[in-house]
Amino acid sequence: MYAVIKSGGKQYRVEEGEQLAVELLGDGGEVELAPVLVVDGDRVLATPKDLEAARVSARVVDEARGPKVTGFTYKPKTNNRKRWGHRQRYSLIEITGISAGGAPTKAPAKKAAPAKKAPTAKKTTATKKAPAKKRPPKKA
Repeated sequence: MYAVIKSGGKQYRVEEGEQLAVELLGDGGEVELAPVLVVDGDRVLATPKDLEAARVSARVVDEARGPKVTGFTYKPKTNNRKRWGHRQRYSLIEITGISAGGAPTKAPAKKAAPAKKAPTAKKTTATKKAPAKKRPPKKA
């Protein structure tokens, strides 16, 4: 069984017991993540109705920092120089459980066809368009 989760604007394919680094989740030991897709053997849950009860639980193991990114801006002839750097913070999480939620889905019930309305006669009115107004000639 595996699931696809969304965290920090990115999607990750996860299985139970796997560890991965996601955008910073803040403080907390246990985290519930809403899946985008759950595959359980031959059963695939992908629609929002199927995924209402599905959950992925994870435990925040550690907090880490990514590689340093450096930048430099420079504008000539103005003595304008700026150096900057950034290190993204990540949460290291371990997937503790994936639940598809609920019993297997039933076949959807057939809906009754909507009753057809009787055709209505369209009212046609003969309207005459007003003649287009002429613009005054342009001055030279």
